[in-house]
Amino acid sequence: MTARTSSQIRLVELRAEEAHVWLDPAVHTYVTAMNYPRGTESQRIPLWRDHIARPGWFAVGALAPVSGVESLRPSISRLRVDGLRGAGQEVLVGVAYGYRGARDQWWNQQLRSGMRRAGRTAEDISAITADYFELTELHVHPTAQGCGVGERLLAALLAGRPEFAVLLSTPEVPHEENRAWSLYRRLGFQDVLRHFTFIGDPRPFAFLGRRLPLPRPFVSPPHSVSRR
Repeated sequence: MTARTSSQIRLVELRAEEAHVWLDPAVHTYVTAMNYPRGTESQRIPLWRDHIARPGWFAVGALAPVSGVESLRPSISRLRVDGLRGAGQEVLVGVAYGYRGARDQWWNQQLRSGMRRAGRTAEDISAITADYFELTELHVHPTAQGCGVGERLLAALLAGRPEFAVLLSTPEVPHEENRAWSLYRRLGFQDVLRHFTFIGDPRPFAFLGRRLPLPRPFVSPPHSVSRR
């Protein structure tokens, strides 16, 4: 698939009742963007389905048009969203979703455990985890990277959220030199906990967060997401 420009890509709300159409393309985009081995999809799809049912869940997708010839290529067949309401001949090249954080969630428990081990006070931990939106996933297919799609997805996802803050975790990288870290720092995300290792994953992660809403330059315009 040829590289895309931002003007060619439109954002849409991904609804829970249409997950049978967009979920597989979204997970395929995630696996490709993260360079995970094929087969990871079968492990992630049940988890994403579980997340869809959580309170406050919301998702945004980025759709790019494809030509008739491109639509026949096996390499993009799993990105097609045929049957998605309001979609034409398009493929899903970006996805972002999250939900309201809660104490009974595994990610919340990992964060609180890590902060306790780091010496944070109970009052500090409670203040950070009391009222937040968890940015669970934000991924852009390689063919659409580098043209601001991630920023647009994040702004649209967080627009109008009622929570006090947004929190996320991302893999640590040397000198914070990748697109994800650049985006988060540009939008004002600050350190909450660094060099944390999740159970079952040897990579170090950072927890980042910032108050909502996003600063005005990054606020998503009212009609930037098609709410079909």
